[in-house]
Amino acid sequence: MGPVKAALQAACMYLAAELGPKNIRVHPISPGLIKTRAASGIDRFDELLETAAERAPERALSTIEDVGVATAFLATDYAKMITGDVMYIDGGYHILG
Repeated sequence: MGPVKAALQAACMYLAAELGPKNIRVHPISPGLIKTRAASGIDRFDELLETAAERAPERALSTIEDVGVATAFLATDYAKMITGDVMYIDGGYHILG
């Protein structure tokens, strides 16, 4: 998973540098595990959810609403000076490696 995260970060930085002069911000979103109907088909997904919730610094899973609120924030002028970085919405789970 590490190389995939690195590739996402690199693509984000290059896009932000290229599109910034055109006043276009780049905001890739990386949500954590979210309990959805589609994800329920993944083998042992409930165990993955439980482990993620136990290990994440916030001790909770992100919800679709959490992702929506963060994304809406990025679309406002409150975030006008934010660009070029991946926003992880996962209760801090991504820092665990």
